[in-house]
Amino acid sequence: MTYTTITLDLGPQTRIVARLAEAVRDERLADGTPCPDYAVRHLLGHLTGLAVAFRDAARKDLGATTDTPPATALPDIGPGWREELAEALDELAEAWRAPTAWSGMTRAGGVDLPGAIAAAVAVDELVIHGWDLARATGQEYRPDPAALSAAHDFLAAAAAENDRGDGIFGPVVEVPGDAPLLDRAVGLSGRAPGWTR
Repeated sequence: MTYTTITLDLGPQTRIVARLAEAVRDERLADGTPCPDYAVRHLLGHLTGLAVAFRDAARKDLGATTDTPPATALPDIGPGWREELAEALDELAEAWRAPTAWSGMTRAGGVDLPGAIAAAVAVDELVIHGWDLARATGQEYRPDPAALSAAHDFLAAAAAENDRGDGIFGPVVEVPGDAPLLDRAVGLSGRAPGWTR
């Protein structure tokens, strides 16, 4: 896929996701999400895993965390998940502040890819799964504008080339061209912007 991106600070979006996660009440952990196979607890587990994987991808610290495809097992959370996720998100943002993270090759989910593409995937995951988490738990969601723009561009490029990431993204849901940018990004990710619990 042909895609370029400018470097951006992931910190504003990771902080938004961390705040959403911190506000999740324990009784909501078994609720459904826009991800058909995930309850809220699985979505939180996925966010933790991807934060660690893309942190290590930025650091070029390749190994078990970067080699495992995301669909290998259903992710879940443990007793200290709030602290674990918050720490992983902080470390993710910090790792991508290094210019070397955006250059050369790295690996995530068992796939070798350029650093800039790995960053684009990480941003997309944070923006779209932030929306998933907010919708599933009834929270307001305003993603970081720079991250949302980057995620939309990445998803639009993937859709234009029909590069659906081996099933990582669902079929595009048509959204009016004058819809808000978040709705258009959500549709490109294969979700219906009007999804409710």
